[in-house]
Amino acid sequence: MLIFVEDRGQLGIPKLENFVSPFVSAPAFRYFYRKQEAARHNQTRKLRFPRLFLLSPFTIFAKKEKIDMIDPNELFYPAVDLLCKLIATPSPSREESATADLIAEYLQEYGFTPQRAANNVWAIAPGFVPGRPTLLLNSHHDTVKPVDGWHGEAFTPREDGDRLYGLGSNDAGASLVSLLQAFIVLASRKEPYNLIFLASAEEEVSGANGVALALKELPPITFGVVGEPTGMRPAIGEKGLMVLDCTVMGKSGHAARNEGINAIYEAMPIIDQFRKFAFPKVSRMLGPVKLSVTQIKAGTQHNVIPDRCEFVVDVRTNELYSNEEAFELLRDAIPCTIVPRSFRLNSSRIDREHPFMQRAAMLQLEPFGSPTLSDQAQMPFTTVKIGPGASERSHTAGEYIDKEEIRQAIALYLRLLDGLSL
Repeated sequence: MLIFVEDRGQLGIPKLENFVSPFVSAPAFRYFYRKQEAARHNQTRKLRFPRLFLLSPFTIFAKKEKIDMIDPNELFYPAVDLLCKLIATPSPSREESATADLIAEYLQEYGFTPQRAANNVWAIAPGFVPGRPTLLLNSHHDTVKPVDGWHGEAFTPREDGDRLYGLGSNDAGASLVSLLQAFIVLASRKEPYNLIFLASAEEEVSGANGVALALKELPPITFGVVGEPTGMRPAIGEKGLMVLDCTVMGKSGHAARNEGINAIYEAMPIIDQFRKFAFPKVSRMLGPVKLSVTQIKAGTQHNVIPDRCEFVVDVRTNELYSNEEAFELLRDAIPCTIVPRSFRLNSSRIDREHPFMQRAAMLQLEPFGSPTLSDQAQMPFTTVKIGPGASERSHTAGEYIDKEEIRQAIALYLRLLDGLSL
């Protein structure tokens, strides 16, 4: 049980008893009353926090009440504080060990038992029930390497008014800390689903030790929310990626003589076929499947007719095709050797009638189709991509997030997910 030993004072926020049961989980109250973080950020008034004795076990849940009654500042300030720590800790893809440690420690502070595979960190909310739908909250904590324009400031979190600068602030640190705060709140409530939070690694390189590795260790997932900078608009379709290695053969000969079959000349009309190829199904949200020849290699020296021409095709599939389906169509239509590097980065889609999308519509969140790749591509279950920030800020010098975007994201995640039926 919970015992108050100090008055809340004049905080100007709802009384605790108005929205939380006296029988609660320890992480929930550690979350709402972190004096250090709130006092550090509050510019308008000095808050006084109650000292609490938490005698209930972790597995006892708070009574589910209205999300509107939660003071947003108690969610927002710890999120910004954690994001600053993540920015200050370099985490390029495949080198995310230090940020994985930070996230694991943060989860431990709230009473969770984090688990880890490589640099992927996750926690399962208490009260897991086999056979019940399972909701996954996911974002990544790796970043690209800083571009030259940062001038050495990529890992220095810098605040300018409401704006927070730093590598990974937008992609996808803001999404990660917002989803993490939502997870802590939802984990203290009786929800109609099992709940898992996953901070994945190697997202920027689609690495083998990223989300795919973590998913092997998790229970079956029903639905996933992937945090990426979308301006809190739900991406209901995301393009997949398939890379093809293509080969056209000729016959070698001396360039000074009328000998041989030039593989480059043989490849030219085939490359043009790729350029002109049109897949029959065009997505309303993502448009057609996009084909681009991006690399070419042929010849050994200037006086030898090349007998082999190799080129690479970048294929961006819309949500109407799996990578396997797209490959079969190309292999049957184009006369050259085509070898896919993999089929694992598939397109994603979510039905507009999905319960999550119905809630999004009620909140007037406009859906769109996303051309950029995310960890969705490796998730063999229904997902939606949604998070604070803007995709055009990603991978740029001077990357930033407006702190108000984090505040709004936490509130929207809770409105979208609290009580969601899957």
